[in-house]
Amino acid sequence: MKREGIRGASRAKKRFTTHSDKDALRAADLVHRNFSAARPDQLWVADFTYCSTWSGVVYVAFVTDVFSRRIVGWKAARSMTKELVIDALNMAAWTRRLLSFDQLTCHTDAGSQYVSLAYTERLEELGVAASIGTIGDSFDNAMAESMFALFKTELFRNPAVLASVGGHWKGLDDLEIETAKWVSWFNDERIHSELNDLSPAEVERNYADQSRASAA
Repeated sequence: MKREGIRGASRAKKRFTTHSDKDALRAADLVHRNFSAARPDQLWVADFTYCSTWSGVVYVAFVTDVFSRRIVGWKAARSMTKELVIDALNMAAWTRRLLSFDQLTCHTDAGSQYVSLAYTERLEELGVAASIGTIGDSFDNAMAESMFALFKTELFRNPAVLASVGGHWKGLDDLEIETAKWVSWFNDERIHSELNDLSPAEVERNYADQSRASAA
C-alpha cells in the first residue's frame, strides 16, 4: 500500500445522537448483543447518525439486515425526528415487500424517535417485533454503530468523494445523492470479510438458491 501510495481510511469517534425519553414505554431487548441471523429478514438493526454540512447538520438513518449486512432502508433529513426513522423503516418494508415480517425483529437503541408511538405503531402494522437496547450503551446496538463507522469512513469523510463534491458537503441534496450511490455499491459490490468476502447481494442470492434447492 505504501509503495502504491495507498493509505487506509481511519474511523473517527461518533457523536451521540441518542436522546432517550424516560417516560416512554420501551420494548424489551430481544437481541442481548447477539447480532447473528440464520436467514434474511430474521433480524434488522436500525439507527441514525449526523453529518455536518455547510448548510447545517444532516441526519442519515439506516435499516440493516443482520444476515446479509444489506442496507434495506435509509433516509436523509435535516432534522432527527420520528419521521426520519419511520421513512427508513418504510423503505425497508418496501424493499422486502414480497416477504412476510411475522418472524422479523427490528432492534434499535432507546432514542426517543424509536420509542415514539408513531414508530411503534408502524412496526405493529408491519407485524415486526420491536427490540430496544439499554439506555446509553452503544454495545447494545453495535452492528448499527459499525455500519455508520463504515459510512463515515467510506463516504462522508472519504477524500476522493469530498473532492468530487467540491471539497465539502454543501447540504442535504449532494449528501443524499452520494449516499444513494454508496448504498447501491455497498449492497451489490462491496465485499465483507464477515461474509466470506462476498457482497450482501451475493449472500442473499446464495441463500435463495440453497432454499430453492432444498425445497426441490
